[in-house]
Amino acid sequence: MLAALASAAAFGASGPFVKPLLDAGWSPAAAVAVRAAAAGVVLLPLGLAAVGWRLSPIIAAWRRIVVFGLVAVGGTQLCFFAAVEHLPVGVALLIEYLGPVLLVGFTWITSGVRPSRLTLVGATVATGGLFLVLDLTGAGGLAPIGIAWAGAAAVCLACYFALSAQPVRSLPTVTLASTGLLAGAVATAVVGLVGVIPFEAASGDVELLDRSVSWVVPMAVVVVLSTAFAYATGVFAATRLGSRVASFVGLVEVLFAVLLSWVFLHEAPTVVQAAGGALIVFGVVLVRSGDGVGPARPVELDPHISEDVVAIGTGS
Repeated sequence: MLAALASAAAFGASGPFVKPLLDAGWSPAAAVAVRAAAAGVVLLPLGLAAVGWRLSPIIAAWRRIVVFGLVAVGGTQLCFFAAVEHLPVGVALLIEYLGPVLLVGFTWITSGVRPSRLTLVGATVATGGLFLVLDLTGAGGLAPIGIAWAGAAAVCLACYFALSAQPVRSLPTVTLASTGLLAGAVATAVVGLVGVIPFEAASGDVELLDRSVSWVVPMAVVVVLSTAFAYATGVFAATRLGSRVASFVGLVEVLFAVLLSWVFLHEAPTVVQAAGGALIVFGVVLVRSGDGVGPARPVELDPHISEDVVAIGTGS
């Protein structure tokens, strides 16, 4: 449980430490590429050790690795980072956390199987919470482009939950995470460098806690703490708590993200948004408690690993 809480706190720190980079001129694509590449390199020894330093399991699962890299790493993180350019970190993360709710609707439409009553109640509660988080009657208002990016992050997260429901026994989670991070970094860098999306990095100082520091400082926190450490402790916790319990604890990421954004970025949520955030978290808990989303037993590919992503989690 301590490892799961540590993982959630580490994932929650990604937004508050990435936003100063974005404000200093970094594009979301460049931030994702550097973060994913560095974290993938840090985790790669653990990933290779998990498969006995053999490449055959990785080659056999290359399709799953590519999809993981494009969706869970590239898609979720890119959309989330783009969202926090225009929205408070906590608001962007709460919208992204509607991913499981979107998955309920998608599963219902494609399978024709009606979700349980508890799942539907949770989806309704979370949707109501979203309207409060958006605070449409508030004086400040939220940028529509930011809401759109956060919604896209929620779609990517829903896709990852659907992917994670199909375990790959031959590929340990840490191996999938490390290779997927590298695949996502390469894909994001290629798309950015060919000019499809902006790809810009700045080498100057950034503002953090009202002080000017090197860009290396927040990026190092994101890479080491919010990615490598978060994934490692998340895997450790999931193998002992099971995927469902670990994913519940992972919801604490929202609380940590809001608190850290308050401290580091002075982004205090309104009372209405705080109430909406509580409803979203409660609604997602009900959805995950129902029988419509996620496995009830531990599997090799754990849904909790997605935050970050996310960010993966959310955070995504």
